Amino acid sequence: MGVWSVSNLLRLKKRLIDLRKKNIDQLNAELISERESQFSLRIKHKTGQLNETSELKKVRRKIAMIKTVINEMKLKDKE
Repeated sequence: MGVWSVSNLLRLKKRLIDLRKKNIDQLNAELISERESQFSLRIKHKTGQLNETSELKKVRRKIAMIKTVINEMKLKDKE
């Protein structure tokens, strides 16, 4: 793991704020879109057409972030 720069932390915080402004339906739609993107990238990677393999990691982390926000909302609704 590398050292987190201030700009990377601010970018991450901004993404989380943007995700938390959305409702669950919008988050689910974005999750589906990211999963489709992930599938496409995996196919490109396996066929040797993907030059930027770091894109796989970025999409995987974005999916995790969306799922985390969805679970936060579900837990908040239970309370």
